[in-house]
Amino acid sequence: MTIWIDADACPLPAKEILFKAAERTKTQLILIANQYINIPPSRFIKMIQVPSGFDVADDEIVKRVQQDDLVITSDIPLASEVIDKGALALNPRGELYTSQNIKQILNMRDFMDTMRSSGINSSGQAKYGDKDKQQFANQLDQWLAKAVK
Repeated sequence: MTIWIDADACPLPAKEILFKAAERTKTQLILIANQYINIPPSRFIKMIQVPSGFDVADDEIVKRVQQDDLVITSDIPLASEVIDKGALALNPRGELYTSQNIKQILNMRDFMDTMRSSGINSSGQAKYGDKDKQQFANQLDQWLAKAVK
């Protein structure tokens, strides 16, 4: 089992939680990004840099992800694709995307995108804070506890 990170947009505090968790549980952690990202020295943590371009990192994750892997992403279409391959997706704020909830979340995302493109102003996401880090760490720990068994 592997944890994949859509690393270009993943907040640093979430990456730090993941680095510690990978070491603690000896879980393979792979960051995919189109820019170099510094990672701690570890036999469990690897970084793959892909060329720049629209969805290049997402496509690489979808190509490599396996059933029962975990993908860390806030990209809902990417989450939907990896779920279709039998993986789970967790966003850095602690929301777990599953086959039971991804279609509804994707529909809401598309609806909000349509609203924004028609000129209706919506507020963006709040700043990534301590509550988000805690929720993310809790969800990650729950997944790791099930996966390591």
